[in-house]
Amino acid sequence: MTHDPLSCPENQVLNRRTLLRGGAASLALWSFMPRAAIAGTRDPRLLTMVLRGGLDGLSLAAPVGDPNYAALRQLIAMPKPGETGGGLALDDMFALNPNMPFLHSLYRKKEALVVHAVHTPYRERSHFDAQDVLENGMAGVTKSSDGWLNRAIANLPAAGKISPKGLSLGPVVPLVMRGKAEVLSWIPKVYNLPLRESTVARLMDLYAHTDPGLSKALTNGLEMVRVADASATVAGAPTPTAVAQPVSAAGARGLNANQFREFTEAAEMAAKFMKPADGPRIGALSYNGWDTHANEGVLQGTLGNRLGGLDAAIQTLHDGLGPDAWKDTVVLIVTEFGRTARVNGTAGTDHGSATCALFVGGAIKGGRVHADWPGLAEANLYENRDLKPTTDLRAMFKGVLRDHLGIPDGVLGATIFPDSAAVKGVSGLIV
Repeated sequence: MTHDPLSCPENQVLNRRTLLRGGAASLALWSFMPRAAIAGTRDPRLLTMVLRGGLDGLSLAAPVGDPNYAALRQLIAMPKPGETGGGLALDDMFALNPNMPFLHSLYRKKEALVVHAVHTPYRERSHFDAQDVLENGMAGVTKSSDGWLNRAIANLPAAGKISPKGLSLGPVVPLVMRGKAEVLSWIPKVYNLPLRESTVARLMDLYAHTDPGLSKALTNGLEMVRVADASATVAGAPTPTAVAQPVSAAGARGLNANQFREFTEAAEMAAKFMKPADGPRIGALSYNGWDTHANEGVLQGTLGNRLGGLDAAIQTLHDGLGPDAWKDTVVLIVTEFGRTARVNGTAGTDHGSATCALFVGGAIKGGRVHADWPGLAEANLYENRDLKPTTDLRAMFKGVLRDHLGIPDGVLGATIFPDSAAVKGVSGLIV
């Protein structure tokens, strides 16, 4: 039996709902003249990657040293480092999925931090609600039209000379980036409709006389196209460019070309926009397909391939930014919830609770696993089926926003993540 990771009915509806909810916003390209700046000589960049569908953290960073792991995971248990198909050693307890060799190299360079047994305040199993809580930063399920990352942009410290800008990559602006602070929005080529040079010229002339605000937005949008496509022959007019070629060992392992492009195209554009001195500094993108109810394929199947694609995206971003920008970069890789610790009858996992997050970048104090490990003994499972949540993801976000971007604790607890003053930001995450 084959399984499409997007086949979960709720996940299908979620993708359609997201498109409708954000579609109107994605029709325009916004400019953002910042209200604030970041102090000091650093030039910090922050990119958030949302893995939609619920990532199986026990297969990303497997607790191979837990005595209950192998029996609980059965056929999808990852072999120990040194064994055939074994994971890549992180420490005495955890091993990284072998489809992520580049991430492992960053870990060894202390530029990657694995956060385990992590969860948002949400404790149920709905994609809808879990993604909303992850992205709006609220203490529970509630209606909110803006996200914590957009609120962070709006509350950056007013000091220094650097001008951060927001960036959204994808067919819609994700909730985490929606709000009062405007952001630049880039739609990947697969979603774009080509415009003739004459059409662009007519639109520019029309808006210049009838709608100055939209004229400015279009002008800035065309500047985004110019930056994205250095080979354009007409100023601001989109022209075809070559698809990015594989840059990771994932390609050599036979990763499907379309899947690979899905990962690398967005990462390539994020690097291209965020690298220049006047480019955006805070961005967001998302990858679908992590809803592995059947035939999960930890090493070679659905999940293994997607982890290989994620590894390729990380390397594409790293290489595209270059050493100067990378050293001041933090990448947050997060998902709405994990999968069940217990394997279901179709060699997959269902909607669960705690999972993994990855904090990557030259500004991360990595080379370690941050975990208050609850263990996988029967008595320690959450609701007798899940990895127990022990670390609040908001505490990790707060630590990064405070120590990387300079946002004060009081603002983080009251505005960025409302009603979370009791959740203290974790220190020691940033170099």
